Amino acid sequence: MSVLKTRFAPSPTGLLHLGNARTALFSAFAGDRFLLRIEDTDSERSRSVFVDGLIEDLHWLGLDWGDGPQSSVPTEGFFQSRRSEIYRAYYERLEAEEMAYPCFCTQAELEIARKVQLSAGKPPRYSGKCAALTREQVQQRLAQGLKPALRFRVSSGDEVEFEDGVRGPQHFRGEDIGDFIIRRADGTPAFFFCNAVDDALMGVDCVIRGEDHLSNTPRQLLILRALDLPLPAYAHISLITGDDGAPLSKRNGSVSLKELRERGYFPLAVANMLARLGQYYESDPGLMSFADLRAGFVIGHLGKSPSRFDPHHLDHWQEESVRAAGHESLWQWLFGETRSIVPDANRAQFLDVVRSNCMFPSDADQWARVFFTDEWERPDAEAGTELAAAGEAFFLAALDALSAADHTDFSGFLDRVKQRTGLKGKSLFVPLRLALTGRHDGPELAKIFRLLGRERMTERFARYADMAC
Repeated sequence: MSVLKTRFAPSPTGLLHLGNARTALFSAFAGDRFLLRIEDTDSERSRSVFVDGLIEDLHWLGLDWGDGPQSSVPTEGFFQSRRSEIYRAYYERLEAEEMAYPCFCTQAELEIARKVQLSAGKPPRYSGKCAALTREQVQQRLAQGLKPALRFRVSSGDEVEFEDGVRGPQHFRGEDIGDFIIRRADGTPAFFFCNAVDDALMGVDCVIRGEDHLSNTPRQLLILRALDLPLPAYAHISLITGDDGAPLSKRNGSVSLKELRERGYFPLAVANMLARLGQYYESDPGLMSFADLRAGFVIGHLGKSPSRFDPHHLDHWQEESVRAAGHESLWQWLFGETRSIVPDANRAQFLDVVRSNCMFPSDADQWARVFFTDEWERPDAEAGTELAAAGEAFFLAALDALSAADHTDFSGFLDRVKQRTGLKGKSLFVPLRLALTGRHDGPELAKIFRLLGRERMTERFARYADMAC
C-alpha cells in the first residue's frame, strides 16, 4: 500500500498563529507520514527561539512528525539554511542548460517598468531586458561589481495545468507568468524555488497550503519539470478571516498558539475549532478526539470560501474539552497555587465544580479561594444591596438551620430556612448564594454547601446578619 507523505514548512520569523496552525493540522491529517521542514533562508528575521516555539506549539496541539527537527539545533536535512549547496547545484544546471539567466536590473528599474505597464493597462511582467545578454556582456557587468539575480526563463507558449485538490482544474499561460527570479541578487534562494526543490527531494506527495500561494504553484511546476524532479499534488485551502471579513491578523482577532496555551485553552479545543474552519465532517458527534478528527478528515470536504474565525466558536470547544477532561488531566490543568489550596479530601468534588462552571484555570482558582480560603472576592455594591434587603432575620434563620443540619444535608438545611422565613424561589436562593460565594451564578447550592463546610458557612451567614442589624 502506498504511503502519502505531507509536510508543514514554516518560516521561523514569529510565533505560530491560527492560520499556519490550521495548515499544519490539515497537512498532518491528510498524510500517512508527516514531515516538518524549517524554511529559514531569511537570515535577518529567522530566530532559533521561534523554531523552538513552533515545535513546542505543534507538539502541544497534538502533532508529531516522522521526519523533521525536534529542536532549533540545525540539521542538514530539515533546515533550508543548511541546504545551499543543493540549491547551487540546481542553479548551475539551469544556467548551463540556458533555462535560467543572470538579471542585472535594479529594483528602481523594475519598479519604473511595473508602473509603465500598469498605466498602460497591462499586467506587470518582466520585460526580458536581460534575457538576451551575451556571455561577454554578462562578464562585463560582473567585472563592474554588479550582483545579478537569477531568472527562470519562461516561454510565452508554455502552458501549466494541474488539478488542485480544493479548487479543481487550474490553467496558467506562460505569457501571464513571465520570467521570474529564483535566486536573489544577494545569493539567497527565492521561496518558491527551494520550497519546490525540497518537496521533490524529500518525497512530499501532497502540499496543503493557503490559497495565497496558488500563484506560486505554476512557477514551481515549471521549475520541477525543468529539473526532471517529481511533481507533488497541491491543495490550496481558503484563508481565515476575522469578523470584518479581512484576512485574520492581530488587528481583527488573530492570536498565537502560545497565547492560547498560556490562557489555559485545551489543545483539543483548538484542534476541534481549527478542524472545522473550512472543512466539514459527515458525521459530527460534537467534541472529537484528535484521532477521530484525523480519521474523518477529507480534502474533498474543504471549502473554497474564506473561513471566519469566531472566538465564541473556540470557547464552545473549550467548554466541551473541560467537561470531557479526565480527572488527572483536569487537575494538572489547574494552576499550581490552586492545587495547593484544594484539600485532598475535596479534590473530586472540586473538580466536579470545575467541569460544570469553569472555562479557564483562572476561573477555577477563583472558586478554590471561595471554597477553601478567606481570600475570596466579596460581593459588589449591587449584591450588597440585595444582601441588606434580605435582612437580619433571614441570616439568623440560615444560621439556625445550619446548626441543626448535618453539613452534607443540604435538603434538610434548605427546608428549615424555608420554614423559618416562608421564602422560596429566587427570594430564598439568591441571598444564600450571595452570602456564601459573593456571586449570582455558579455551582449548584448543594455543591457549595458540601464544599464550604459548616465553619465557613457559619462565618459568612453571621457576617451578613451583623451587617443587617
